[in-house]
Amino acid sequence: MKNIVKFCAVALLIFAACKKEKVDKTTDKDVNKIASNYDSFGDIITADKTMSSDEMLEKFNTMQVGDTLNVKFASKINEVCSKKGCWMKLPVGEEETMVRFKDYGFFMPLNSKDREVIVEGKAFVQITPVEELKHYAEDAGKSAEEIAKITAPKKEFAFEANGVLMKK
Repeated sequence: MKNIVKFCAVALLIFAACKKEKVDKTTDKDVNKIASNYDSFGDIITADKTMSSDEMLEKFNTMQVGDTLNVKFASKINEVCSKKGCWMKLPVGEEETMVRFKDYGFFMPLNSKDREVIVEGKAFVQITPVEELKHYAEDAGKSAEEIAKITAPKKEFAFEANGVLMKK
């Protein structure tokens, strides 16, 4: 019995010694470089290992409704919520993705249309109901006629960003 206890204790010590701590590889130099080139919103993210919008479209096209994928990609803002900046639309290839912000923890400036951004978070495909589509059209300042034309749900590429870098 004593040998089993000794063996377990030794095994536990070896396991603990071999376990590596997760180290944040973001250096002060990286943070300063980001600060000088980008405005940062939400979680602190870096610009490295960023996909293009065309590469992101390829990923979206392989996904089904309900799938999620953690990614980082760059694009240009097509549209931003004109009331609070609580969402933005980014082109991905010939398509577009609706970007919302994790837990409504941050918003984009209302005047950020046409600015280049890098977003990091979860990509997914969803079916957006008519009422929600009408709400977004209203937030975007669309006319009553344009809003009335929305009559069917839409399959959309969506994204929940936990961090955004916007080029200065």
